[in-house]
Amino acid sequence: MQPTDRAPSRPPPPGASVMALLLALAFAAPVAMAQAYRDASLAPDVRARDLVARMTLQEKAEQMQSGAPAIERLGLKRYGWWNEVLHGVARAGNATVFPQAIGLAATWDTKLMEQTADAIALEGRANYNAALRRDPKGTNRYFGVNYWTPNINIFRDPRWGRGQETYGEDPHLTGQLGMAFIRGIQGTDPKLYKGVATPKHFVVHSGPEPLRHSFNVNVAPFDLEDTYMPAFRNAIVDAHAYSLMCAYNAVDGVPMCANPLLETRLRKDWSFKGFVVSDCDSVRDLITDFKTSPDRAHASATAVKAGTDLVCGTTYLGLPEAVKQGLITEAEIDRSLLRLMEARIRMGLLDGSAHDAVPYEAINSPQHRALALQAAEEAIVLLKNRRNVLPLQATSKIAVIGPNAALLQTLEGNYNGAMVNVELPVDSLRKAFGAARVQYAAGAPLIDGMRTPIPETYLKVAADSAQHGLKGEYYDNLEFAGTPKMTRVDPVINFNFEHTAPAGFTPKQFSIRWSGVIVPPKAGKYELGFRMVVPKDRPLPNIKVWIDDQLVVTPELAGIGAGNAAVCSAGNCQQKMNRIEFTFDDTKPRRVRIDYVRSEDDRASALEWVTPQDVLIEPAVAAARSSDAVVALVGLSPDLEGESMKVDYPGFRGGDRITLALPDAQRRLLQAVKATGKPLVVVYLTGGPISDPWVEANADAIVQAWYPGEAGGAAIARVLKGDVSPAGRLPYTIHRSEADLPAFTDYTMTGRTYRYFDGPVLYPFGHGLGYTSFRYAAPSLSAQRLKAGDALQATVTVKNTGRRDSDEVVQLYFGKPGDRSKPVLAGFRRVHVKAGATEQVTLELDARTLSQVDAEGNRKVRAGAYTVYAGGGQPKHAQVTQATLQVDGELALPK
Repeated sequence: MQPTDRAPSRPPPPGASVMALLLALAFAAPVAMAQAYRDASLAPDVRARDLVARMTLQEKAEQMQSGAPAIERLGLKRYGWWNEVLHGVARAGNATVFPQAIGLAATWDTKLMEQTADAIALEGRANYNAALRRDPKGTNRYFGVNYWTPNINIFRDPRWGRGQETYGEDPHLTGQLGMAFIRGIQGTDPKLYKGVATPKHFVVHSGPEPLRHSFNVNVAPFDLEDTYMPAFRNAIVDAHAYSLMCAYNAVDGVPMCANPLLETRLRKDWSFKGFVVSDCDSVRDLITDFKTSPDRAHASATAVKAGTDLVCGTTYLGLPEAVKQGLITEAEIDRSLLRLMEARIRMGLLDGSAHDAVPYEAINSPQHRALALQAAEEAIVLLKNRRNVLPLQATSKIAVIGPNAALLQTLEGNYNGAMVNVELPVDSLRKAFGAARVQYAAGAPLIDGMRTPIPETYLKVAADSAQHGLKGEYYDNLEFAGTPKMTRVDPVINFNFEHTAPAGFTPKQFSIRWSGVIVPPKAGKYELGFRMVVPKDRPLPNIKVWIDDQLVVTPELAGIGAGNAAVCSAGNCQQKMNRIEFTFDDTKPRRVRIDYVRSEDDRASALEWVTPQDVLIEPAVAAARSSDAVVALVGLSPDLEGESMKVDYPGFRGGDRITLALPDAQRRLLQAVKATGKPLVVVYLTGGPISDPWVEANADAIVQAWYPGEAGGAAIARVLKGDVSPAGRLPYTIHRSEADLPAFTDYTMTGRTYRYFDGPVLYPFGHGLGYTSFRYAAPSLSAQRLKAGDALQATVTVKNTGRRDSDEVVQLYFGKPGDRSKPVLAGFRRVHVKAGATEQVTLELDARTLSQVDAEGNRKVRAGAYTVYAGGGQPKHAQVTQATLQVDGELALPK
């Protein structure tokens, strides 16, 4: 009799004897009945082989989807492979939200990176455990413990909207930070992973976003080996990442999820034993965009045979038909499925593990909140500080202006979780300097015509009240029934309730009624609405908005707003926005009421408006006149730059940027407040760089704060006040203008990044100022003469010659004989140095660090004279010391 947990047996091959068949069954039955895959004492690959052998072909195809269903007869739970933790557990409810990845890169702190990833992995386990308690049958998307992170693509062009997700433009910096993140996610036990990291997107992938599903890169062997591959090699060979994601684009005419590089470079050269997952719907792209496959049977067979084991999407449901047509064998399918099942075993998903005891309270623990603050502080880069205007005096009266002073989204970044305790930058500055010393005025939207949350200064709980904001009545039911469970004043109506709820409430089982008045700044035509983001094919949020008892917003009135961003990726969400014109005939307060019923997985979040142009500037100018200094929190937002977005404002296209300049609406604001003569401190909250000639010429100080996470406001306030000396360093070059760059679609590295750009720049890679000064001694080398292939130790001595304790980022660059690039980053270390004290840093440089790549893509250590530079930045852009090294002989290195 066929065991109930075993796939139906296949007919014997032609010519097999009855005796052979009986012997096979005799040996197979005990193995099947023993259920070897349940035996935790066996090796994971042995267990996986037994488990796969028990599945039907249809079940195998289903298990190779990102949403893998349960197989109850095998005790296999439903599992969602699609999970994100770019800078905190994302899209799964409450989480500690760390600075965006590019901000983490600006810390130049591998220890901090590993600690951050370790905290993220712990919170991921807490979320997974809670999800299983809610539904013991398994988990859905965003609640698993393998993660499609980190993004280690090279930020080769500052116009790329997803550059914010990367670790910058340098392969060495990216590789070192990527390895630290992977170690933190996966842990130290090779038999039981805390989580599984998935470096992405392999390979040669960095926009443009509108072309990502169909563009091809004919990459030069030199650029492939010198720029695009090193960080991936670090991730797989050195950090032992157990997964990898293939990119959308094609390389040398072959889509990456069907590209021979998956076998030749990844499996053969790097001995990768883990699994490859496709980017979302990239296997479907073989049919729809690249048109290399006529249907999903052919596409799925092609991708699996190339080495793509798991599909994000459902295209692999075509595998049974592919077997039927002879396009692929079941054994080839088994090869991929074995990798997936072994991964599930190594994550402890079949047996349980010590990680199952991680409580939900691990999420946003005091330790993790402290780590988020440290990361946000370390990430801040002081670009400019004319006449030492920073730090500000603690007794200063400050005008806080700009659209990013009170915008939730610029703290969050993209691929983010829901922050538990939100403190906007303006509130942090009020705490730091005293509420009586801070005047706030938004002053401008991010960009002309873009809807933004109505600032607190134009909302009041009542017409005769001085209290800003709206009264929020929170009900623990969907009918606004009974007495509100909680009543409070919400200064801004802008929230993220994705998979979460206000404290003390249950997700999707609450309703909120906000009431008060809107006070328009001037008479005129406004555009009002409520920001709504919903999963694809789901009903719209249950939102109603009344102005003076007139119903102006309902789900039925909602339409797709032209020019508005979709903040979910890969076609799995839709953003609906009303564009309701409303005319205010005067500036009298208007009654407002909002009823929101939270019963679906939407992300309705913000009461927004578009005002007549420049009507917000006047209050900002008035605030500046009565203050000692202006702090302008300006820049971009993840609604303007990001992944595959429906954005087409001037200067932006599809999530990418056309210009590096600050949007006009914000520049007009800065020009107006600068005219008051007060010192102007510009704080950029962005992912990509801002390069604006007017700001550079007129700002007294410029601070790059990134999308800084939940503690970003506090970090900004502490740096501006001088409680922390900034020591972040740029992970990319800030060019003077996009006109200095090659075409965005050109993947040749000539003229790109600090290594291959020869012209003047606004701020160089590695740049960052502080509130103290440092002096370097010449680096001490373990040898002045070295045999090719031997390692080298370089010891750098740095002294804090100022009056403040501060971190410093020690940077080591190598000038190599005959190298096509400038001196390149070869080592770095972030250290804390007390005022007047000296620290020594020893950096070990291996053969790959000393090597070079030739035109054919071969890497070798070459004989000749090398120059070692040590300092706080690049040679020619910072004061550095140097030493020389002679390398004898030549050594070819493996791919």
